[in-house]
Amino acid sequence: MKTKEMVFAALFAAFIGVLGLIPPIPLGFIPVPITVQTLGVMLAGCFLGKKTGAISVILFLVLVAIGLPLLSGGRGGLSHLIGPSTGYFISWPIAAFCIGFMTEKVWATLKTWKLIVINIVFGVLLVNLIGAPVMAIITHTSVWAGLAGSAAFLPGDCIKAIIAAIIAVQLKSISPIEEKVHNS
Repeated sequence: MKTKEMVFAALFAAFIGVLGLIPPIPLGFIPVPITVQTLGVMLAGCFLGKKTGAISVILFLVLVAIGLPLLSGGRGGLSHLIGPSTGYFISWPIAAFCIGFMTEKVWATLKTWKLIVINIVFGVLLVNLIGAPVMAIITHTSVWAGLAGSAAFLPGDCIKAIIAAIIAVQLKSISPIEEKVHNS
């Protein structure tokens, strides 16, 4: 891994942490709050690409695991990664990788709408399809109840997917993906 990729991974891990300063919105019917941090996960994938994007999210989760209060609401520590939100946290590096993979595939013909679709499929649907069943298992409820409860995340997550796509397209010229395309 090049130094520049390491710096980008660290910057995006920090960016996801900064998004954690925005307080979570607790929902009364499911134990997982609404946060803005999934915006950082989507941006990591569509700006950094598959490898560096996934590494940045893994780095963020490692920093949380060792106790840094980077989760929304100033939470940190291994105990906060294990609970109803576990499936969502597990899905974040997978989502960043998949978003990065698909973004790299369409990079030559990149359009905002393509990134919106990629972010919705992998940053919204995939995250919820992994997170909700794990939440249901941990809370001893049915998977269908978990999926139904996670529907509350869909409007906000779709807005985050649009925002991430717009930002990534605007920053396309300075993206590490652009450098990879020109060097290959």
